Amino acid sequence: MESSIITNTLLPIALGVIMLGLGLSLSIDDFTRVVRFPKAVLVGLFIQMFVLTAACFGIAVLLQLPPELAVGMMLLAASPGGATANIYSHLAHGDVALNITLTAINSLLSLFALPFIVSGALVYFMGADQYVPPPFKKVIEVGVIILGPVAIGMFLRSRFVSLALRLERPIRIFSVLLLASLVVAAVAQEWAVLTRYFAVVGVACLLFNLLSMGVGYGIPLAVKLPDRQAIAIAMEIGIHNGTLAIFIALNVLGNGTMSVPAAIYSLFMFVTAGVFAWWLNRRHRPSAANGT
Repeated sequence: MESSIITNTLLPIALGVIMLGLGLSLSIDDFTRVVRFPKAVLVGLFIQMFVLTAACFGIAVLLQLPPELAVGMMLLAASPGGATANIYSHLAHGDVALNITLTAINSLLSLFALPFIVSGALVYFMGADQYVPPPFKKVIEVGVIILGPVAIGMFLRSRFVSLALRLERPIRIFSVLLLASLVVAAVAQEWAVLTRYFAVVGVACLLFNLLSMGVGYGIPLAVKLPDRQAIAIAMEIGIHNGTLAIFIALNVLGNGTMSVPAAIYSLFMFVTAGVFAWWLNRRHRPSAANGT
C-alpha cells in the first residue's frame, strides 16, 4: 500500500464535506448532553483502549500472522476511530455528537497510546526495539478535518436555519457518493497488493472488524446505555482511522507491508458498517410506524 493523491488529498477533502453535512444537523445542546452524561464516553474509551487492543493481540497470536502483518494489525487497533464513523452513525440514527466527542478524545489519547502499543508490538512480534514518535501532525490533521467543517455547519444551522435544512440532505447524499467513489478508486489502485496479502491477513481483518462492532454495540447495551449511544460507540469502535495507520506504517515505520491490514480492514469496515446501519434502520422502522 502506498501513499497517493487519493489517500492524502481527495479522501480528507471528502471527509471534510461529510463533516460539514453533519454539522448542519447538530446543535450545542447535542454536546452539552454528552458532557452531562459522561458514562457513554468512558465506556467507549474503555472498549477502544483496552478491549480492542487485547482482542487484536489475541487474533494475531491465534492466527499466527507473519510478524510485519501482526504489527500492522496492532497499529490498526491502536488507531482512533475514523471520521467516517460519524456519517455511518448519522445514517443509523446514532448519537453523532457522542461520535465526534469520542473521535476527538481518542485522537488526543492516541498521541500516548499508539506509540506505546506499536513499540510493544514491534518488540514482541519482530524483536525490534524501535521508537515510534507520537503522530502529532496527523492528529492535528484529523482534528481540522473533523472539527473545522462541523463548526462551520453548526454555525450555519444556528444563523440560517432554513438554509441548513435545505442543504443537509443534498450534502449528505453527495458526500456519501463521493466517499464511496474514492474508496473504490483507492482499492482499484492497490488491487494487486491487496489480493496478494488477502489470503494471509483477510480472515484476521474480518474477524477483528466483526468483533469490534459486536463488542462496540453489545457492551454499551449490557451496561444500560441508550440504543442511540450504543450505535454511536459501535460505529466509533468498528470504524478505525485506517488513513492514520497507513500513514504511520509508510512514513514513520517505513514498511509498506505493515500498512496492508489497515487497507484490507477498511474494505471490510465500510461494507459491514453499511450493513449494520441498514439492519438498524430496518429494525427501527416498525417502531417508528407504531409511533414508539
